[in-house]
Amino acid sequence: MAMQPGRVLIVAGSDSGGGAGIQADLKTVMALGAYGTTAITALTAQNTQGVEGVFPVDPAFIAQQMNVVLDDIGSDALKIGMLHSAEVIDTVADVLEARCRDLPIVVDPVMVSTSGHDLLEPAAMRTLTRRMSLVADVMTPNLREAEKLTGLAIKDLDGMVHAAEMLRTTGPQAVLVKGGHLSGDRVMRDVLSSDAGTRIFEGPRVETTSTHGTGCTLASAIAASLAYGLDLEEAVERARAYLYTALRTAPGLGKGHGPVNHAHTLRPFML
Repeated sequence: MAMQPGRVLIVAGSDSGGGAGIQADLKTVMALGAYGTTAITALTAQNTQGVEGVFPVDPAFIAQQMNVVLDDIGSDALKIGMLHSAEVIDTVADVLEARCRDLPIVVDPVMVSTSGHDLLEPAAMRTLTRRMSLVADVMTPNLREAEKLTGLAIKDLDGMVHAAEMLRTTGPQAVLVKGGHLSGDRVMRDVLSSDAGTRIFEGPRVETTSTHGTGCTLASAIAASLAYGLDLEEAVERARAYLYTALRTAPGLGKGHGPVNHAHTLRPFML
């Protein structure tokens, strides 16, 4: 009898260009052998050049999407992405607190798109920190997001470590600060702060303009591996390896920041 796939409930926005958001999340989860379900928080009209429009989903309907999936299919891990308003953040956090406390929750604090478009209302920043930090098993901010959340100017690896440790004091069990936006270095570094201490992950940097959706992809890859019972450090290692190849083999679509190659492996993940 076939092994049941790990189940990942993804709560995030839709990207019409297919490179980020729900579309990237589902491709990633499938490529790593897990089964993805969704609760869509917003529709966006975007391509590789930018976001042209955002159409929010009613918070009550977001909660309904989450609840009907949990009632029937269930979940082994959750990935939380774009939550554009304080009301949406509160709604999602309420469901997580009521129903998902025993599940690993990966929170990617999406604030700004790769093209620079704001995806989180400024007034919602405090709500994001207050509510989602307390339910997150791991938060995965990039440098820009970590700067907004901490008020720090992150210029180097020491700054990443400081930011990760500072963010942990707000509630998450662990924080992974991603170093993709750190310039002037041929090595790609991410910093993980957890109860086990601080670990620095290193690997070669891929020189490419196809970087759309990398944050969504990494967070979903972590969630897919956590859904199979890997510990956090193993999940991060696997996610980074998947994203590295996805970047290196990116198809070069679009005129701006193109998508990565989410389909570079479709082999089921088996323990």
